[in-house]
Amino acid sequence: MDNALLRLLTWFSPAFPTGGFAYSGGLEWVVEAGGVTGEASLTAWVEDTLRAGALWSDAILLRLAYRDEPVAALGMALCAGLERRLETSAQGDAFAKAAAAWPGVAWDEAPVPYPVAAGQLAAAHGVDEDAAVLAYLHAAVANMISAAVRLIPLGQNAGLRVQAGLEAEILGAVHASAAASPEDLGGAAWATEIAGMRHETQYTRLFRT
Repeated sequence: MDNALLRLLTWFSPAFPTGGFAYSGGLEWVVEAGGVTGEASLTAWVEDTLRAGALWSDAILLRLAYRDEPVAALGMALCAGLERRLETSAQGDAFAKAAAAWPGVAWDEAPVPYPVAAGQLAAAHGVDEDAAVLAYLHAAVANMISAAVRLIPLGQNAGLRVQAGLEAEILGAVHASAAASPEDLGGAAWATEIAGMRHETQYTRLFRT
């Protein structure tokens, strides 16, 4: 066994300082508004994000960056609001700085979206492309569920049931994005984008998005 899996586990572990725990992806607003109230509605929310929202575009951006396509500026242009831009640029910057322990990447000029930074690092160190997308999406979904556990509030066991129930969706997004091109970027999960923008002016906040 080589170092690829070990590195992948490190890069997307909670200990890697990307600050993912600070972001809810708009969930904080939609929970307050009553749109996500339990396991079923949380599952549906994350499914939409994977199928036609930010995580779908992130999977494609990671793959394109892995293949050495210049997509950093495009990835930033896809951000629908200020907080989505902050989420992906701040995490991308933090990821790139932390990844200095694994040299070999000529980083694009900041800002670099988080999935673009992840794709570039994975390619530079011979990590399997599908595995990198899987790890990225798994970590992103886990962060969203962790936020929901605190916000709804949802018990830890309920959160784990949601995570287990989304395994097929995560694998589906990995499979579907494999043949995607830049023309497939973008989506139609309008509620998730609106939630992110509404969160910008939410009176009481625990999360940055």
